[in-house]
Amino acid sequence: MNAIHPILILLVVYLAVYAEASFGGARHFLGAQIDLLPALVVYTSLSSGLFTVIAVAVCGGLFFDSLSANSLGISVLPLLLIGTVIYSQRGLILREQIFAQFTLGLGASALATVLTLLLMLTGGHKPTLGWFSIWQWIVMTAGGGVLTPVLFKIFGLLDHALFYRPAKQTSFRSDRQIERGRKL
Repeated sequence: MNAIHPILILLVVYLAVYAEASFGGARHFLGAQIDLLPALVVYTSLSSGLFTVIAVAVCGGLFFDSLSANSLGISVLPLLLIGTVIYSQRGLILREQIFAQFTLGLGASALATVLTLLLMLTGGHKPTLGWFSIWQWIVMTAGGGVLTPVLFKIFGLLDHALFYRPAKQTSFRSDRQIERGRKL
């Protein structure tokens, strides 16, 4: 694998965090911000190496925390935990199945939110919690589940457009007979 794929993933992470912070249309319409980082961590865990998973979790978490009200670095540990668990079990996961992508995105988005909240509560922060927080958690979870297959499709299209595909058919036919020796 060449270096373009991890760089492309990190660029999408940067753009996703920027879009979440800059454009609030979905946030105002739904009442909650959909987090793209767990979906990106799921994609990276199933399609790249461990170093890329760690880079996405650390860079994405720090980017997200620097533009939000979170303490700096509090989002890194949940993303890293989710990414390494999925990466360690990726041989057992049917990554090409849309249902598996949706389920992993759903679980990752739900778990990232809960783990970040637990870390905030353990660290002495006092986040504003109420009944509306359940709605926000549901929207974030469902949004992450829906966006994960979309990310797989987008990266599949980018992969097809940017990377060289070797030819599957050779010019040699297996039923061809080769005559050797001198012809008289």
